[in-house]
Amino acid sequence: MSSLNQFLFGVYPYVALTIFFLGSLVRFEREQYTWKSDSSQLLYHGSLRLGNILFHIGIIGLFFGHLVGLLTPVAVWDFLGISHGTKQVFAMAAGGIMGLMCLAGLLILLYRRLTNPRIAATTRVGDKVLLVWLLVTLLLGLSTIFVSMQHLDGEEMVLLMSWAQHIVTFRAGAAGFIMNASWVFKAHLFMGMTLFVIFPFTRLVHVWSGFASVFYLGRAWQLVRPRR
Repeated sequence: MSSLNQFLFGVYPYVALTIFFLGSLVRFEREQYTWKSDSSQLLYHGSLRLGNILFHIGIIGLFFGHLVGLLTPVAVWDFLGISHGTKQVFAMAAGGIMGLMCLAGLLILLYRRLTNPRIAATTRVGDKVLLVWLLVTLLLGLSTIFVSMQHLDGEEMVLLMSWAQHIVTFRAGAAGFIMNASWVFKAHLFMGMTLFVIFPFTRLVHVWSGFASVFYLGRAWQLVRPRR
């Protein structure tokens, strides 16, 4: 079990990130015409707006919440006078709200995609796998809230933060921090890391374009002259 824990949480994160970055680069270089979200808006408008808004607000909130919550050094929270328990309760509340929004939006989009004949006919196996994978990952994440409610001291949260920070800074011993963590946390982490593995091979690649669109704010004006 120790060897499995070491591989899943000490080695696999780097495998996932390597596939994530290299796979995205190769996809962009070789298959730019597939670099899109494959919107189904033209096939059927119904319930798209509500599901889309809920899903995207929820998942963006979860992404940046995980990013800040896991990668901000513990010393920063201590300096700000925020106790581990307080941070954990805040993370549970914010994560629960964003998670439920994301879940509601995802269920709407999933129902819409699988029940509308026109959309279902254009839905690939990869789309179904992605949606189900997102759903399971999200449900596991929401389940961690009930586990966290059993110990509000924030200590397990600190161990998860230490794991994440050791991974991104390439320090040894990362897997040891979550050796005794609840299986729900471990399952959620594994599902989340595997999303990075399947990312380059799905419609999720359009997320890169969303971040890249920020650069348009500083882009020079396009001059359009009238015909003479």
